Amino acid sequence: MLKIHAPPILIKALLSFDLSFSSSISATLSPLQSARLHRFRLRRTSIRALVTMSVPKSDSTGQSMTEHVAGNWYSVPGLRLRDHRFMVPLDYKNREASSKISIFAREIVAVGKEEQPMPYLLYLQGGPGFECPRSTEASGWILKACEEFRVRGTGLSTPLTPSSMQQIKSAPKLADYLTHFRADSIVNDAEFIRVRLVPEARPWSVLGQSYGGFCGVTYLSFAPQGLKQVLLTGGIPPIGDGCTADSVYRACFEQIIHQNEKYYKRFPQDIEIVRDVVTFLAESEAGGVPLPSGGILTPRGLQFLGLSGLGSSAGFERLHYMFERAWDPILVPGAPKQISSYFLNTYENWVSFDTNPLYAILHESIYCQGASSRWSAHRVRADHESKFDAINAAKEGRPVLFTGELTCTMASPCILRSQSGDDFIQLNLHLEVNARGVKTMQMIFPWMFDEVKALRPFKEATQLLAEKEDWPPLYDVTALNNNKVPVAAAVYYEDMYVNFKLVKETASQIAGIRLWITNEYMHSGLRDGGGQVFDHLMGMLNGKKPLF
Repeated sequence: MLKIHAPPILIKALLSFDLSFSSSISATLSPLQSARLHRFRLRRTSIRALVTMSVPKSDSTGQSMTEHVAGNWYSVPGLRLRDHRFMVPLDYKNREASSKISIFAREIVAVGKEEQPMPYLLYLQGGPGFECPRSTEASGWILKACEEFRVRGTGLSTPLTPSSMQQIKSAPKLADYLTHFRADSIVNDAEFIRVRLVPEARPWSVLGQSYGGFCGVTYLSFAPQGLKQVLLTGGIPPIGDGCTADSVYRACFEQIIHQNEKYYKRFPQDIEIVRDVVTFLAESEAGGVPLPSGGILTPRGLQFLGLSGLGSSAGFERLHYMFERAWDPILVPGAPKQISSYFLNTYENWVSFDTNPLYAILHESIYCQGASSRWSAHRVRADHESKFDAINAAKEGRPVLFTGELTCTMASPCILRSQSGDDFIQLNLHLEVNARGVKTMQMIFPWMFDEVKALRPFKEATQLLAEKEDWPPLYDVTALNNNKVPVAAAVYYEDMYVNFKLVKETASQIAGIRLWITNEYMHSGLRDGGGQVFDHLMGMLNGKKPLF
C-alpha cells in the first residue's frame, strides 16, 4: 500500500510559503484566471545532488534534513521557471531507516502568472529512464496547458548513470536499490510533494504519457484521494496478476511485424541494404563490428533499431536516411567495403544505453506483481525465431525484420523517481516525471548485457531482477472497478508500443474512463499533435465533448 506522508505542522509552514498562494487573493477569479501551469520534472537521485546547495541542517551522516528547497524565478521565451528540490525516502516502507534521495522539480508558468493561484497538473513522462526535453519556449501541449494550469517538471536530479551505479559494488545491493524505482515509489513521491506543495494539500490533475500512464493507473489504484482528474496518452497498462510481460510481448509481435511490412513498403530499396549490412556483420570477425563506445554491433543488435524507427512520428524516415548512409564511399579502387562511422555513431545515439542504462535494466520489472519476468521478451521471441532470425533472412533473400520496442502499454518517467535526469513534469502542477522512471515495453534481451559496453557492469544485477518473484502490487483491480476520479485516455489504434486489445481489456476495469480512439496519431501523439491531444482530452473531462 502507498503511504501519505504529510506532518500537519510542516504542511502549514510550506503552504504559507508555497508559490505565494495567499488568502488575500480574490475568490472571485474565473476558473481560467485561477488556472496555473507548473512544470515539474521529478527524478529520483542521490543525496549528493544537494551538496552544492545552501542547506541549513544535516543529520549525522551529512544528509540534508531540509525536505524542500526552492530557487529563484528565471525565463525562457513565453515562460517563467523556478527550480525545486525535495528530499524523499528511497524506501517508503522503511521510511525512518531509509536513506534519502533528491528529486528535482522545475516549475513553469506563463509569463506574468508567477503569483497567481492556479490548479496543478502533474505530468508523468514516459521511460524507462529517459529524460524529458527541456522547455526552451512556450509551445506545443505545454503552451495549451499553461492556459489553465501551473506546470512543474524534473530534470536535474542526479541520474543513475553507468558510472554512478558502479559506486554500489555489490550486485545484490544494486538490484535491491533499483527495486525502489517503479510506479509504486513514483506515486509515493508524487504524494510526498503534493501534500507539501499544493495549497491545503488539495487533489491535483495528472497527465500520464506512455509509462507515465502506467503510473497514473497505479495512482488511481492506491492514492485516488490525491487526484482531481487523470489524462492518459498512449499508456494504459495490463493489470493482471503475476508478470504480464509475456502477454504483452505476444500481443505486440504481430503489430511489430505489421510495422516492418509498412516500412519496407514505403522504402523497398532498404530491403537489400539491410540484408547487405546483416551479411557484412555476420561475416565480420566476432560476428560484428566494433562500436565507438567499445561495444559490438551484431545482426541482432542491428534489429534493435526498431525501437526508435518503427513506432514514432517520422521514425520511418529517420531509419531510411540512416541506412542511406550505411556504407563508407570507396575512394580507392579495391578498398574493402566497410560500415560508415556516421552509421555506427547514429546507431549508438538511437540506442542511448551509454547514458540511459535503466531503460534496459528495469524494463520488464514494470510488468511484475508477485512473479518474475524471467527474460520475457527473450522467451517469447523464441516462438517467433523463424521470422526474426536476421542472418537466415538475409541468406534466404527475405526482408530482415526489426525488433525494438514491443511496448504494448507503457515514457519516461517516468515518474516521480527518475534515473536519467529530466523525466518528471508536473503540470499545474504539471509534473513531468521521469523521476524513478521507466519507459514503455521495449524488447530487452540478456545478450545485450554482453554486447553493449555500458550494460556489461550490470549483467548480474539485472539477472537478479529478472529472477525476483516478490515484487509488490502495482494495481488494485477492486479500487479501479470502484473508481470515482474522472479519467480520459487517448488510445492510438496503430500504436506499436501499446496493444489496442490489451488497452481495451484494462479500460473495461476502470470505472468511468472515457476513451478517445484514433489512428490520426502514433505513440508520440501528445508531442506531435501540439496542443490538440491535450485539448481533446480536457474537453472530454470538462464537458466540451459530451458523451455520445
